[in-house]
Amino acid sequence: MENLNRKKVAILATNGFEESELKEPLNALKEAGADVDIVSEKSGKIKAWQDGNWSNTYNVDKTLDDVSQSNYNALVLPGGVMNPDTLRKNKDAVNFIKSFFENHKPVAAICHAPWLLAEADVLKGRKVTSYASIKKDIINAGAHWEDSEVVVDQGLVTSRNPNDLPAFTSKLVEEIYEGKHKMQTA
Repeated sequence: MENLNRKKVAILATNGFEESELKEPLNALKEAGADVDIVSEKSGKIKAWQDGNWSNTYNVDKTLDDVSQSNYNALVLPGGVMNPDTLRKNKDAVNFIKSFFENHKPVAAICHAPWLLAEADVLKGRKVTSYASIKKDIINAGAHWEDSEVVVDQGLVTSRNPNDLPAFTSKLVEEIYEGKHKMQTA
């Protein structure tokens, strides 16, 4: 596994995130040596969704008001339906996401999280995947959608669902290790 010592990663989430899509990348990043912050709209705790029910709560490390892309080397966007649907209505969240692209930093999005990329208007001409039910939304945002467990395009890592997490986390760590990607842009 790549050594991510001295790398700082933000995971942007709010209530209703798919638990495994936050927990597994979080654990993989920490295991690789990264310092990881869970960033959300408000301080306190956020509640996970798992198997059609509410699940565990997770501590929020920083709020959107407290952070900038300059604080981080990369961004992870877990899915679930509620999480990205709520965050895409938050101008600060969308601007935070877009700023990673403007600064050529790796971004990883799984499941329904590519909705956030569509909202940030960063998908035009990019190769991506997502949960199958939002395929049309992603294509309409200008992306080239493909049905693969993980798609990597110049620092952008996307996957379809929790079954793809092993491939997703592996590529996520690899892309962060590689650093900035010149072609990763908004």
